[in-house]
Amino acid sequence: MNNIFCISRGCHLIANKNNVCKCEVSDSCNKLDVTNWLEDVPLSAIVPDIAEVRFKNNRKLFYRNVNGLELKKGDVIAVESSPGHDIGIVSLIGDLVYEQMKKCNSDSQSQDIKKIYRKAKSTDIEKWAEAISLEEKTMISARKIAETLKLNMKIGDVEYQGDKTKAVFYYIADERVDFRELIKVLGSEFKVRIEMKQIGARQEAGRIGGIGACGRELCCATWISNFNSVSTNSARKQDISLNPQKLAGQCSKLKCCLNYELDVYIDARKGFPDNYDKIETTEGTLYLQKTDIFRQLLWYSKEQNNMTNVIAISLEQLKDILLKNKNGVKAEAFNNEKKEQTDNLDFTNVVGQESLTRFDNKKKKNNKRKKIHRKF
Repeated sequence: MNNIFCISRGCHLIANKNNVCKCEVSDSCNKLDVTNWLEDVPLSAIVPDIAEVRFKNNRKLFYRNVNGLELKKGDVIAVESSPGHDIGIVSLIGDLVYEQMKKCNSDSQSQDIKKIYRKAKSTDIEKWAEAISLEEKTMISARKIAETLKLNMKIGDVEYQGDKTKAVFYYIADERVDFRELIKVLGSEFKVRIEMKQIGARQEAGRIGGIGACGRELCCATWISNFNSVSTNSARKQDISLNPQKLAGQCSKLKCCLNYELDVYIDARKGFPDNYDKIETTEGTLYLQKTDIFRQLLWYSKEQNNMTNVIAISLEQLKDILLKNKNGVKAEAFNNEKKEQTDNLDFTNVVGQESLTRFDNKKKKNNKRKKIHRKF
């Protein structure tokens, strides 16, 4: 058996000189990894009998340790499956498992929790390595078969069970797909039990992983397990430019992080009036250019699409002006002193200033060194 480094499972399968297969497991940097901050705390009187086990990518399940095995994080174990058994890696043990179960809305007293059979033997790991080596080839072949059958679907990932008796195909489809014929063809082609599981675009991004625009790993691959809907209203309420290229993530959907600070902005906007895009003064109509929600400052200018000679107005001043405008009275003109105080703005409007050629060198640097004439 060749050595296999499986990034999606966070392990390195190695065969020694005697052809005995062993598994080296990474302690961190795995998808949906959990830090056991109760690791140094002594265990309670009731020994936890449930362990969290991770499989390929971000798939995690809870299993009951019925045999009382001494498990630790990183142990490769054989667990109950249907049919046969599966091979997984222990990702969490101790009292924190019950907190994770509450987060996932799982009942620790449920009889449906499957069992942990044993620690994986060398033969189990060897068969598991053979199954892992088949996954990429199976996925490519399955895509070709689906294309031949003219099915409007995308097979994004394939996961073999540890005993190589079942394969799970994860696919994306915009509409309902009749894949009965596909299952027959796949079953006869790969000689295993076939299971089809539909996932969304965000779930696919979480399974594949990657680096976001912030420079960190994708949230869906590190800690997000429940995906809430994200709309463009989240960007509008935070005064974010509605640029699809910047608002969309690797899944081509709106970024989940648009919801992180949304509640804070909604609370800060409660004191703002409903309509304040323009106000009437004795100098004329002033148009809103920028809003600082937390400092409760608003900037207005005389021209709607020009930010020259902007004037800063506090929220209390705005409410007084809108009240006067409602009664048909124009507000007094702002003096020059107030304009001078607002010349140094702490923001810049970069919308529309982007260009495809902004990184091109306009002038080529002359790298030729000047000849120096030395006198001897």
